[in-house]
Amino acid sequence: MSTMTAPVVAGSPAKVGRVLSPGGIEGWHVESDVVPLVALTFTFEGGAAQDPPGRPGVAQMLARLLDEGAGPYSSDAFQERLAARAIELSFNAGPDAVGGSLKTLLKHADEAFELLRLALAEPRFDEDAIERVRAQTIAGLRYQQNDPGVVASRRFFEEAFPGHPYGRPTSGTVESVAAITRDDLVNLHRRIVARGRAKVAAVGAIDAGRLAMTLDAVFGGLPETPPVAAAPATEIAGLGSRVVVDLDVPQSVIRFGTKGVPWRDPDFIAAYVLNHILGGGAFTSRLFQEVRERRGLAYSIGTSLVSYRGAAMTWGYTATKNERVAECLDVIEAEMARLKEEGPSDEELQKAKDYLTGSYALGFDTSTKIAHQLTQIAFEGLGIDYIARRNALVAAVTQADVRRAAERVLGDGRLLVVIAGRPTGL
Repeated sequence: MSTMTAPVVAGSPAKVGRVLSPGGIEGWHVESDVVPLVALTFTFEGGAAQDPPGRPGVAQMLARLLDEGAGPYSSDAFQERLAARAIELSFNAGPDAVGGSLKTLLKHADEAFELLRLALAEPRFDEDAIERVRAQTIAGLRYQQNDPGVVASRRFFEEAFPGHPYGRPTSGTVESVAAITRDDLVNLHRRIVARGRAKVAAVGAIDAGRLAMTLDAVFGGLPETPPVAAAPATEIAGLGSRVVVDLDVPQSVIRFGTKGVPWRDPDFIAAYVLNHILGGGAFTSRLFQEVRERRGLAYSIGTSLVSYRGAAMTWGYTATKNERVAECLDVIEAEMARLKEEGPSDEELQKAKDYLTGSYALGFDTSTKIAHQLTQIAFEGLGIDYIARRNALVAAVTQADVRRAAERVLGDGRLLVVIAGRPTGL
C-alpha cells in the first residue's frame, strides 16, 4: 500500500492532515518546523474498565511499567537512554483507554521512536520493576487514605456506579494492588496494546512521508487482537442520596453529581455551554457567584462534564465548614433548579459562548497539547475537521438548545452527594 495523505483540513488553530502508512496505520498530522521538535501522542481503546474482576489497578500499573525496561534494556538502562537524549516519554491509564506521549528533538527522533516501539511491543515486566512500582503505588494509596478529597471522590464513584467497572478506583486499592501478578499485566497488555486499537497524532518537524514510515515502525509490529468488550452502558445511580464518610476534619469535602451528556451526543455542545454557566466558568459561573461571592460558603466550587464510553454525568466539587454543609448544598440545589426553570439570560449565554470560543486556542499552545487534543478527538470519533467546526458549534447554541440540555442534565434536580467530614445539620 502506498503512502497517502488526505487533503489538509484548514482548522484553527492547526491544519490537520491524515496520513495512512504503507501498513495501513492511520495518524493525524500537523507539520510545523518552527522548532526542531516532534510530539507524538497515542491511545489504545480499553483501560481500567478492563481490569480483572476484583483486581482494580492493573491498567494503571501496566501504564507505569511500560517504560520500566523494554527489549534489551533494563529499567535503569532504558531511563538512562531517555535522559541522555532529553526524550520525554510517559504513559497513562484511564477508565476507557491506555495511552501516552512522546516528545523529542528532531535529531534524536529515530532513537526516540525505537524506544517507544520497545516500550509498547516488548515491555519486560521484570520482577524488581514490578515490586518497585507496586510499593510506590501502595505507598501513594495509603497516603491518600487520609486525603478527604480522594476519599470523597472514591466513594462518590462507588455510589454512582455500584458493581460497574466505572465504580472501581483506577489506581486500585492497597489490597488489589498487592494481589496483582505479572500474568495480570502481561494478559492485559496483550489485550489492549494492539495496532487496530491505536489512535495516533503527531505534531512538529516531521513530514507526512516520515510519519508514515514511523507509524509502521512503532505500531506496525503490534498484534491484531479481537476487540475488547466495551464497558456496559449505565447511568449514575443514587440520585437523591446524601452519603457521609466520617472523617475528623474541620472542613467537609463535597462531591456531587447528576446526569450528563456524552461527548458524541448531539446535545453535548449545548450541555457544555450550560455547564460553563452553571459551574464550569472559574469566576463567572452561577455556583461560584452564589456559593463563594455572595455567601462566602466555600473558597472554590466547580462542575464539569464526564464522558465515558458507557456513561456520562455532570459532577461537581466544593468544600466548606462542617456547620455550613447543609446551607451550601441547599444553595447548590436551588441554583441548579433556578437555572433549569428560568434558563440563562441572553447576556449570560452570549458571554459564555464568547469565552468558550475565545479561549479554545489556549488548548493548542504547544505541540504536545495539539497532539493530545487530536488524539482525544480521534478517540471520540468526532472527525478530523472537529477543530475547524468546534467554535461554530458553540456559537450556534441557542436558548432552546440550553433549555433542552438542562432538561436532560438537571432533570428533577436530584443529586448524588458524598461528603467526607463531619457535617452538622443534614
